Amino acid sequence: MSHRLVKKVLNQQLHLPQHEDIHLEAEEEDEENDDHSANRSSINPFDLLNDDQDSDPAEEQDQGDDLISTNETVVRYDNKEESSLKKDTTSKSKKKKKKKNKDSSVANKGGDEKELDLILENLSLDVNSSSEQNVSMKAKALNAKDKNKSGKQNAISVLQVDPKYLNAENELKRIFGSKVVKSFESSSSSSNNQASSSRQIRGVRRGHYNLRKTVLVTPAGHWPRWDGSFSMELLETKNRYNYFKYVHSSSYSQAQGAFEASKAINDLNALASVLLYHPYHLDSLLTMAEYFKVVGEQQMSADAIAKCLYALECAWHPMFTPLQGNCQLKFGQDTNKPMFTALFTHMKNLDRRGCHRSALEVCKLLLSLDSDDPMGAIFCIDYFALRAEEYAWLEKFSEEYKSDNSIWLFPNISFSLAICRFYLEREAASNDASVDSEKSSSSDLMKQALMLHPSVIKKLVDKVPLKDRIWTDILKHAFFRSDHTGIQSQDHLINIYVERNYLIWKLPDLQKLLSDAALQVVKTVENNQTEVKDWACVRKEAFSSEKNEYGHLLVSDFSDSVTSIPQENLQHFIGGPRMMREGGPIQDENQFANLQGNGHAPRPVTNRNALAVLFESMLAWVTYEDGGPGPEPEPEFDGDNQQNDHQGQENQ
Repeated sequence: MSHRLVKKVLNQQLHLPQHEDIHLEAEEEDEENDDHSANRSSINPFDLLNDDQDSDPAEEQDQGDDLISTNETVVRYDNKEESSLKKDTTSKSKKKKKKKNKDSSVANKGGDEKELDLILENLSLDVNSSSEQNVSMKAKALNAKDKNKSGKQNAISVLQVDPKYLNAENELKRIFGSKVVKSFESSSSSSNNQASSSRQIRGVRRGHYNLRKTVLVTPAGHWPRWDGSFSMELLETKNRYNYFKYVHSSSYSQAQGAFEASKAINDLNALASVLLYHPYHLDSLLTMAEYFKVVGEQQMSADAIAKCLYALECAWHPMFTPLQGNCQLKFGQDTNKPMFTALFTHMKNLDRRGCHRSALEVCKLLLSLDSDDPMGAIFCIDYFALRAEEYAWLEKFSEEYKSDNSIWLFPNISFSLAICRFYLEREAASNDASVDSEKSSSSDLMKQALMLHPSVIKKLVDKVPLKDRIWTDILKHAFFRSDHTGIQSQDHLINIYVERNYLIWKLPDLQKLLSDAALQVVKTVENNQTEVKDWACVRKEAFSSEKNEYGHLLVSDFSDSVTSIPQENLQHFIGGPRMMREGGPIQDENQFANLQGNGHAPRPVTNRNALAVLFESMLAWVTYEDGGPGPEPEPEFDGDNQQNDHQGQENQ
């Protein structure tokens, strides 16, 4: 024991009673033990070597006397107190510590409550009323916050894309059956194999390698590998949305320069040569897709769009999850525009194939990428929902989708909601289920749509066409006689709606629904002019009368009809063989050596028509050895070249 502890024990024995609290001694002993352990750890063992030199004999004698006296006192009192210390320190110290802690906590709590009561009394406030008021205010704030959050989540969730419906082949199997689709695929593959065997004497097959799996499209086996010529970067995160943009590499920028040069001189051969060395250049693929469409090569056009989407998806950022509806890719960024063009064209290609559910999912993706909707996806999303029989989803979309304007004022949404309600009512009647009485009936919704957009009747009668006598009687009325409302924005949207949705009105049931609602509107107009004026005010407030806000949306972009142009009318865009011999865009392969693309072209293109080579490179069975002698042009391309020469001589 230490000297301090011995003195404390002596004082307690002489002056304090036996029942005094002993837990303080145990605490002191623990502290002293800690001090001794700390002192032991702090002793330098090399200091013992200097004890003989630094020690003083007088100090050593005093220290020795102190140690002797201390030892004597310890021997006297240890025998008396050792047993009591050992028994009492373990039990009493724990009990009294707990008791003191409880007493102190209760005292502090009581003191705090008294102080809080005094403060509230001084402020002349009631404790219960203030607490209830705070709770109610917090509850209101939490409810408002939850409503805002739920509104954002609903706006996001309604545009979530189901990836299993993006595959058009799966939808075709659901429509026609897997056996029919497989037999069609086997017949097409056998024809490809026959064509491949006939051309094997002039070349070799393309090497087999695994392409990256993507969600938007299924890559074909003969496509080249993704060259990584552009990527995507995260700009910022704001309001639970992640904002991204595409970034071009130096090689892609050089290919873009070559594309701009060929576009400036309207040379389709030069544009095709860019694709030969950079097969995933987006603007070139989109331009060639448009060219293939107007010349009647629909499959090659769809293949070019699919290549576009494949490259765009390969460049996605790891945090870019557009199927969840929480990513923004603003159309204002020039590098992002090919994504919107490719998705919109792909959506129309799916519609032409009859894959309306897949087209609906692509339309939802297109609408979720930019809240400003630069492509006008909202003006065709109702059509795909009706064709895919997603009536409940369309009603949910009209209720939860957030927009600056009320979307039910648009002509397509107002008429399509009436059609949705019509089919849901029929489904409920067939299942003996009750109809939601809080929602308007299909006839009321159709009446409201006609009151808001009366010129739709005349346009539908001309476009469908509707030849029953009842329509003649309806059009005689002044309210439906005109085919325009006098508001440019509204008339433009009505033209888009009629061009996009006129096929739906070929069904007799919907024609009867429309005619019955039109007759009700005629009665209302004759009996209540104030309601007509009210709807006229709604039209003026909903649509700008000064300018056409939707003039950037072309009516032809929402049409199913494909305008094909004879190939003879496109010859002035294509350079002939003479141009190629006189130093055309691909006279020398080395001029593209500085463009780090996918490697070499599929086959030698020197002194050959670039467009012809591009046609051949897009076929699965045509790939020739690099550096070997290329085959002679096919007869159909020779005919094109002869036409080019003949037209060039006539022009001279």
